[in-house]
Amino acid sequence: MLNLPEGSTGYTLLELMVTVTIAAILMGVAAPSFTSIIDSNRITTYANDLVTALNYARSEAIKRNLRVSLCKSTNGVSCTTINNWSQGWIIFTDQNNNSTYDNSTETLLRVQTYKANTTTMVGETSVANYISYIATGQSQLSTGAFQAGTIKICDERTGNVGINIALNSTGRVSTQNKITCP
Repeated sequence: MLNLPEGSTGYTLLELMVTVTIAAILMGVAAPSFTSIIDSNRITTYANDLVTALNYARSEAIKRNLRVSLCKSTNGVSCTTINNWSQGWIIFTDQNNNSTYDNSTETLLRVQTYKANTTTMVGETSVANYISYIATGQSQLSTGAFQAGTIKICDERTGNVGINIALNSTGRVSTQNKITCP
C-alpha cells in the first residue's frame, strides 16, 4: 500500500485522461508542421551539398591548374545522363576535356551518393549532366563555350518550397529560395 504524506492527494483517473487527451491533440496538430520542417531541411541540405561540391570543383581546378568536372552519377564511379542530380555525383580531374570520368587517366576527387528519395534536382540544358571548371575558375562546356544555368531542387510538395542553384559563366554559384515546385 502506498503511503502518501499527510495532506497530499494523487490524481484521479479523470484528470489523467483529460491530460493525455490534451497532449494527444497537441501532438496531432504539431506533427504535420514538423514534417514540413523536415522536408524543407532535406531540400536545403541537398542544395548545400551541391553548392559545396561546385565550390570544391572550382577551387580544385584553380589549384591544380587544369579542368575539373562534376557529373551526375548513380554508382559513384561513372557519369550518367539518366535521372537527375539527386542520385549523386562525382568530381574528377578532366584532362581530356570530355566531361566523362576515365579511371585510367583521371583522378577521382570526391563522390556523393544519396539513397532513393522523392527529391528531384533537375538542371537546365547546359547543366543537365555535368559542370566543368577550367584553371581560371570559369565554368566551361566541353565545346569551349562558357557554361551557365540553374538546377532546380524540389520534393513531392507543391508551392514555393524549392531552391534554385544558379551557375553563372564566371563559375560563381548562387541560390534562390522559395521557388515554385510543381
